[in-house]
Amino acid sequence: MGAATVARLVEDGWSVVATDVCADEPAIPYALGTQAELEAVAVAGGDHVTAVVADVRDQAAMRAAVATAVDLYGRLDAAVAMAGVFAAGDRLWEVSDEEWDAVVDIDLRGVFHTARAAIPAILESPEPWRGRFVGVASTAGVVGLERMAPYVAAKHGVIGLVRSLAIDLSGTGVTANAIAPGSTRTAILEASAASYGIDIAEFATHQRPIGRLVEPEEIAAAVAYLCSPGAAAVTGVVLPVDGGMTSTI
Repeated sequence: MGAATVARLVEDGWSVVATDVCADEPAIPYALGTQAELEAVAVAGGDHVTAVVADVRDQAAMRAAVATAVDLYGRLDAAVAMAGVFAAGDRLWEVSDEEWDAVVDIDLRGVFHTARAAIPAILESPEPWRGRFVGVASTAGVVGLERMAPYVAAKHGVIGLVRSLAIDLSGTGVTANAIAPGSTRTAILEASAASYGIDIAEFATHQRPIGRLVEPEEIAAAVAYLCSPGAAAVTGVVLPVDGGMTSTI
């Protein structure tokens, strides 16, 4: 989703500092993105994308990424907090401290760190109407799901954080919104399918109105809309991009 979002924002005229930890996390049961993949995203974006290796759990690293954007492009108009990981398979009382910490620290604390680093710079933008913050939650942020307690808790937290941020930004012209993707064709969904011992395609049955998985480019399109001038009156919302999944639960 991150790579697709960078590509879409560049297409819409943005310059982007793309960040990723570029390292695996021992508590997460699948491989995370690599530095080569991050650099490929930057190469595809040409002069409009700069790759920065950073861990969203590290506040100083996120502040440095923001400083890079301001130094290179002269300003920061928007931030998208999309870093996320998934681990499932255990009931709540069986979840290890390591699994809980990894999921909650990356999926929730990472959004907090991104916002705390980015918002002061966004507020200094000479066009405050354009200021945007987008946090990526999940349909897991609005429903309870079996054997996914850390992920569900973190994504519920993202939604609460973004809604509160929208209120804190009252009168500034800066908006804050959340995206709630449904079952999207990503490594996280593949890991989820493996945890339940099913094929990734079976998740399409949850999205009966469209009857298929969501594609990363469709998430990117929603993020791009919330970052656009046309979304200036949209703030504090959770935008479902889930093929109608939550309308049928």
